[in-house]
Amino acid sequence: MLLQGFAIPKESQKKVVDFTFNGEPAKIKHGDVVIAAITSCTNTSNPSVMLGAALVAKKACELGLEVKPWIKTSLAPGSGVVTKYLEKSGLQKYLNQLGFHIVGYGCTTCIGNSGDLDESIASAISQNDIVAAAVLSGNRNFEGRVHPLTRANYLASPPLVVAYALAGTVDIDFDKEAIGTSKDGKKVYFNDIWPSNEEIANVVQSSVLPDMFKSTYKAITSGNPMWNQLQVSPSTLYPWDPLSTYIHEPPYFKDMTMSPPGPHPVKDAYCLLSFGDSITTDHISPAGSIHKDSPAAKYLMERGVERKDFNSYGSRRGNDEVMVRGTFANIRLVNKLLKGEQYRSAGHDTIILAGAEYGSGSSRDWAAKGPMLLGVKAVIAKSFERIHRSNLVGMGIVPLCFKSGEDAETLGLTGHERFTIHLPATASEIKPGQDVTVTTDNGKTFTCTVRFDTEVELTYYNHGGILPFVIRNLIGAN
Repeated sequence: MLLQGFAIPKESQKKVVDFTFNGEPAKIKHGDVVIAAITSCTNTSNPSVMLGAALVAKKACELGLEVKPWIKTSLAPGSGVVTKYLEKSGLQKYLNQLGFHIVGYGCTTCIGNSGDLDESIASAISQNDIVAAAVLSGNRNFEGRVHPLTRANYLASPPLVVAYALAGTVDIDFDKEAIGTSKDGKKVYFNDIWPSNEEIANVVQSSVLPDMFKSTYKAITSGNPMWNQLQVSPSTLYPWDPLSTYIHEPPYFKDMTMSPPGPHPVKDAYCLLSFGDSITTDHISPAGSIHKDSPAAKYLMERGVERKDFNSYGSRRGNDEVMVRGTFANIRLVNKLLKGEQYRSAGHDTIILAGAEYGSGSSRDWAAKGPMLLGVKAVIAKSFERIHRSNLVGMGIVPLCFKSGEDAETLGLTGHERFTIHLPATASEIKPGQDVTVTTDNGKTFTCTVRFDTEVELTYYNHGGILPFVIRNLIGAN
């Protein structure tokens, strides 16, 4: 089951790769776990699963089980209360023993903030095309988001994260196969380390106390001296720092006039990207670490930022110059055109060709902001995810759908054409769901449905997007 969807030839599915880790011989195969993370999503707000994970760790440690040293383990609670009740229970030490030390509080692995893998295992994975796995108790497991080198990413409860870390692989049947071998040489199975509901209830009852919540949140404004000592300008306007690589004044309102610009003609536009089906917002939006050879990395290095200080796209989401350079940079993204021409710098409009379910996923805002800042004026797809379609409109991008049974392939579109979308000249002439004609410079003509679904969306488009619309209304109200 594991290898379905990864296109691993049958003769290679049992491949084992030898490598050296800290001077010791090691092996890795398809399905082996290299990241196991208990993360700060809703799971860590549930004391039963958190203490359940700790009980799994306790039973495993008492039996002498260990986690392979190259598996990157972490525990990132969403609240300091978790630390208090794990310490109170006396169970944190067992999590520590298996490598699940507390690394911080907040988003980590879900958004790609696990950090680098050890170079030895990273090389073994990349040089041998190993389908390595990550197991995390979060809520995001899209391709390329958890880590560039983990192609198989699985969501699991905190106790299961510990169990899979101990097994060292996701390619295991817990009902039949042993997780490991105890210190006295006996096989250890899943049932041997899994706590009962009664065990979990007892430790929750004795360790999770109301005063822990009161004391933690009472001190929430005084717990970080660095934050409290920040100097705040008395100005009512934000003082933009042109040298900041974290917060940059975005160009959303550049050259904005008080009069709405009306429909933007899309004429002789280049195709920036041509995709197949199921392109998600997590493919589109920048997330995770900033690769050392990426355009975003080049931008930061030109401004004196060292690689160790790159941080992540998530931490730099307030800088449009960084984020636009990471848009469509997901390593699992397949652009059929395989070219990277600089249309925006030359002042050319661009469009995107896509298949079905364009924009599913959860990385909302920058999946629409990034394409807009890249100069994308329209997306022509077989179908859209509901919220992303609305977000595209909000950023002034026209969503269009191919007619049923048609797509770029059936129409013979290569993506090398120049596209003109024949929209009405005024917003009042555009109607929700109307058909428009699209022509190309090589003589092709086809009909698309404009996916402005409401009159409100037409108003946003008439203003060039929701942000100019709001600003004009605010100014007009004063």
